Order: sequence, then structure tokens, then C-alpha cells
Amino acid sequence: MQASMIAPVMALVAWSLVMWVWMYVQRIPAMQKAGIKPQDARFPGSLDVLPDAARQAADNYNHLMEQPTIFYAAALAIQAAGHADGMAAHLAWVYVGVRVLHSLLQVSLNLVPVRFLLFVASTGVLAAMVVRELMRVF
Repeated sequence: MQASMIAPVMALVAWSLVMWVWMYVQRIPAMQKAGIKPQDARFPGSLDVLPDAARQAADNYNHLMEQPTIFYAAALAIQAAGHADGMAAHLAWVYVGVRVLHSLLQVSLNLVPVRFLLFVASTGVLAAMVVRELMRVF
């Protein structure tokens, strides 16, 4: 039976939605407390006055909209090519797991050196997925 890349893709999509909720659970009360109206947030940087917890959640949500887009494209390309074997699925799940750890660290302790190591690790896993697939395609 062929492995599937769909489950890890959907897991990261679901995690991104969890972080979206987390962001607004932090951001809306912080904006209210600071007296910031929604229209006041129309320019980049206008919410920089919010407490760390609100900013960290928003920053993490933005991070989940950046590099993971490459993961989605790669995972779905691997699936579409019929190359979704056990190793591809394993790498995809490791990528998702490391991104979840990165999120949890960023919205809690936010230790930048550790966060950076997790980012590098996730990038390495993503690179392994891509290189492995390129070797199969070409």
C-alpha cells in the first residue's frame, strides 16, 4: 500500500488554523486593552506596541504562511507523481512535527537560538524531501 502525503499536509494546515485562533485569542484582548481600534492596524508595524504574547503568536502565524508553502508544493508534487512511499511520508511528518515544535517554542519561551535550530532542522528535512524527489524525477 502506498503511503500518503495528504495526512501530513492536512495536519500542518490544521495546525496553521490552530495558530490563527491562538493569534486572535492573544491579539484582540491586547488591542482592546491598548485602546487600538481595528482600523488603526491598517499599516505594518502599527501593532508593534502590543505585548510579546500577542506579537509572538502573530509572528508565528506569519511564519506558517512562508516556508510551509514550499512544503505543501513539494508534498503534493510527490503525491501526484506517485512517489509517496514510506520515507517520503516519514520526512513529511518529521517536517510537520518540527514546525509544530517551532510554533510552540515561539509562542511560549521564544528562545531565538533554539527556534533558529528548529527552523534549520525543518529546512533540512524539507531539503531532503525535495532532493530525494528530484533524484526520482530526473
